[in-house]
Amino acid sequence: MTGPRNLVIEGQFPSSLQAPPTDVSTQPFFWSSFNISPRRVQRGGWAREVTQSDFAISDEIAGVNMYLEAGGIRELHWHQTAEWALMTRGGCRVTTLSRAGLPSIEDVFEGDLWFFPAGLPHSLQGLGPDGAEFVLAFDDGGQSESNTLLLTDWFAHTPPDVLAKNFGVAQDVFSDIPLHDLWIFPGEVPGDLEADQLAAGVQWGGTEPVIFRLGQSVPAHENSGGRIQIADSSNFPASTTVAAALVTVEPGGMRELHWHPNADEWQYYLNGAARMTVFNTGPHANTMDFRAGDVGLVRRNLGHYVENAGDDTLVFLETFRSAHYEEVSLANWLAHLPPALVAQHLNIPEEVIAGFPRQTQGIVPLR
Repeated sequence: MTGPRNLVIEGQFPSSLQAPPTDVSTQPFFWSSFNISPRRVQRGGWAREVTQSDFAISDEIAGVNMYLEAGGIRELHWHQTAEWALMTRGGCRVTTLSRAGLPSIEDVFEGDLWFFPAGLPHSLQGLGPDGAEFVLAFDDGGQSESNTLLLTDWFAHTPPDVLAKNFGVAQDVFSDIPLHDLWIFPGEVPGDLEADQLAAGVQWGGTEPVIFRLGQSVPAHENSGGRIQIADSSNFPASTTVAAALVTVEPGGMRELHWHPNADEWQYYLNGAARMTVFNTGPHANTMDFRAGDVGLVRRNLGHYVENAGDDTLVFLETFRSAHYEEVSLANWLAHLPPALVAQHLNIPEEVIAGFPRQTQGIVPLR
């Protein structure tokens, strides 16, 4: 090559520098990363986001990567969109209030989910000793941490006499309220969970669970190549607008050739290295490399695969703006057609086609 070069970037994107010979034409850029997103850092924690403003193709899902130190509080707030989250490190105490006015307080840990419908008020607080790190997925690509409805903002911009009238207390009670939002701030490390639940008047069994232990769930697909654990409204009824799959691919393994007919796939890479090719009409086929902290996007109905391109276990998250997880496996489709029909398309012997997997594997088994 001639011309200016950045060898570090070239090393991270080998499939862009020298694409597979099967790649053809171009399509909207389907790679982004939290690693290049500015972090907003405050005492108590930090956050960084990937929204449609900087990842144009992603109009259905916006993502936020947030960390709260032990005791760090994401202040009481709510959104105009639904919030779905996966815990990736540590522990977090979540508080919510249902539409029926019933409180819920739960502790969540690595591999756990929560889902708050649009308008559901909530708070998040890091547990000891290591705090909490998680990824948020909002069901609108334009949602941002900067357009959140915050408790402190509302108090600061409501006349004190109105606050006094609303809460039935003296007006001077509100003389020292914050004049600016807290967003994330340090607090005391939460104590006993049951004590907080009793203090808040939690009624066990009175609210629909807003958390789900995805990491402990039975995989929908599992073999020598890896596993896929799915959470949607069929096993997590609260999650009415976001479905997800936590995908683990062992070295040498591959997420099989497939597509999703009901929603775009927003990906978050948690560990390892991946290579993905996206196939579109035209034809267009483009390959991209992904590593921990990266974000990918595959439009609904576009064919793709995700290959473990490294020596470590690949772990990534797939999220969809839908109540239900849906997938079409290329191998399963072809295996359920008359072999002669497929043979006439591909010039492959019928006896070979008859041996194609006759079910959705999810992950290709290691051979």
